[in-house]
Amino acid sequence: MCFSLLLNRAPIVAKCDRKRVLSSWASYCGNIAPVEFEIEFASVRHLNPQQFVEKLSRELRVCGVVAGENYRFGYRASGDASELVRLCKDFGISAYIINSVMDKNQVSVNTEEEDSKSKERGQVSSTRVRHALAAGDVRYVTELLGRPHRVISRTRTQDLTSKRGRISLQTSSLLNLPPGNGVYKACSLIVGDKHPISCKVIVDTSNLYIETEEERFHNSDESQEFQLLGIEFG
Repeated sequence: MCFSLLLNRAPIVAKCDRKRVLSSWASYCGNIAPVEFEIEFASVRHLNPQQFVEKLSRELRVCGVVAGENYRFGYRASGDASELVRLCKDFGISAYIINSVMDKNQVSVNTEEEDSKSKERGQVSSTRVRHALAAGDVRYVTELLGRPHRVISRTRTQDLTSKRGRISLQTSSLLNLPPGNGVYKACSLIVGDKHPISCKVIVDTSNLYIETEEERFHNSDESQEFQLLGIEFG
């Protein structure tokens, strides 16, 4: 089971797309796809390290945890990975600490957050992915994530008709973080469970334009008012 804390900002992976991503981890988890369980951050942010692990054990019935070597937890991030192992042992929970996944390019993102943590330079992190997306470097994003970045839009089904091979979407319809403004070739458009459609994508501040040779998306479910539209970059 995978736990996530809910924070108020545009996610890298759309909530409705997380099951697909987690399923891709099955080969690393004994061919069992992880199931996600969400916890409001406000409900745990005040807990000290011991109270946090106690909550995992007694309230959530967790039997094992996996964390990165630089993991911090508890009020004001007062607990580290070694303390997690110690506390889990006290509560009868198995704990596994894994090494950080490093960026092969070893490029350091110049932010105050990472400058203050020199040992994290070169480490793959959500901050690094967000900066790569903002720069529009989708190839780099693919390397960091280990998969192409997919943006999901919740779009009115009636709007899935292209005009001269172009579909216009407002960025406000996007459910996760798009790449920065620019033109992106060799993209794929995913509507429902049908085969991807090759396309070019243009992103600006307010709109996202999809250019494709398809005139009409016959595979959309017109019985539904809204349709989830996927745009894969890279």
